[in-house]
Amino acid sequence: MTHPTKQSSLSTWLTLLWLTGIPILYIPYGLLNRPAEHVYSLVTDLDRLTPFVPSFIIPYVLWYPFIAAVLVGLAFKDRATYYRTLLALCGGLVLSYIVYALFQTAVQRPDNLAETGIINRLIWLVYSHDQPFNCFPSIHVLTSYLMLRGARVFGGTIRWAVTAMSILIIASTLLVKQHVLADVVGGILAGELLYRLAGIAVSYLRGHRKRLTLKGVERHVSAE
Repeated sequence: MTHPTKQSSLSTWLTLLWLTGIPILYIPYGLLNRPAEHVYSLVTDLDRLTPFVPSFIIPYVLWYPFIAAVLVGLAFKDRATYYRTLLALCGGLVLSYIVYALFQTAVQRPDNLAETGIINRLIWLVYSHDQPFNCFPSIHVLTSYLMLRGARVFGGTIRWAVTAMSILIIASTLLVKQHVLADVVGGILAGELLYRLAGIAVSYLRGHRKRLTLKGVERHVSAE
């Protein structure tokens, strides 16, 4: 006889297989990350006043393991919130790609960045692998905001740690000149919209599943 706890743990690990869809969904990003026939700029005076802070490249690159870690934590903490956050994230990627294809924007990067020092080399590495396009909305911002929203199911310390890291990542997109303020606002608004829509979808699917289960039980009882 299999212990219920082991069954639950195995089920949770199996739900993590859905995460393998994210790298596949990320393929269009590289295909779209190039100048289109028309490239727009959303730079404002506030963006020109925003300082360039090289050290913020650290939270910027920590975005990759951060997103994965929070999603794994959500899968073990609250399955419904995990599915909701993951669905919103995948929807956010698709929405972003549609915007990039129809309304390509670019950002101006620093011209006088030195190539010496670990921090500067890390910035050059990011710049060399990510062209200055696909800016609005910011995927870094959108997904970090979703982690912040999903983290409400965690306890105090973890929740605030996720919130703090999300804010640092969002700030880093501006401070390492990967995005402008409009990209941040667009990412947050898109994240909030998709998180709410994903909540409606997950609630409906869970309710539908319960209804099917009840019908199955009723048929079984009737048959006896």
